[in-house]
Amino acid sequence: MASVSASHLILFIASVLVAASVAGTITNTVGRLSAGVSEQGDALSQDVRTDVEVISDSGAQIYNRTGDGNVTLLVKNTGSRILPANGDQLTVLLDGAFQSAIEVTVVDGEDPDSWRPGDVVRVEFAAPNLGSGDRRVKVSINGDEEVFRFNA
Repeated sequence: MASVSASHLILFIASVLVAASVAGTITNTVGRLSAGVSEQGDALSQDVRTDVEVISDSGAQIYNRTGDGNVTLLVKNTGSRILPANGDQLTVLLDGAFQSAIEVTVVDGEDPDSWRPGDVVRVEFAAPNLGSGDRRVKVSINGDEEVFRFNA
């Protein structure tokens, strides 16, 4: 009789240990999953609230052929989120080529370090020896992309 109770006790303790380890593993996995969903939600919220428009006139002289060979664009923050005005999150492609040295300057905002909704920034980058013809600039920030075409 005592041997049956002892074996039942051993099986009970073993089943409690297995259940506790499974519960711990599931709790840990659910915690990581919850943190990942929260981070994705924050990133998606920032992407949705980001919107920019290139407001430069395509008929204006975008490319300074007689001067320093710079391309100058005016870009307006039409979203609801404050963006950095230093070009850290801004990606610029000219005819598909990545432009690494871009200069961003707030044109009409109150704070020169932040690009508030409704503010316009001047985006300049060097494109020396750019041939004449139709050109395409793609500006992207936080998943929002704008394409601007001009004639150099």
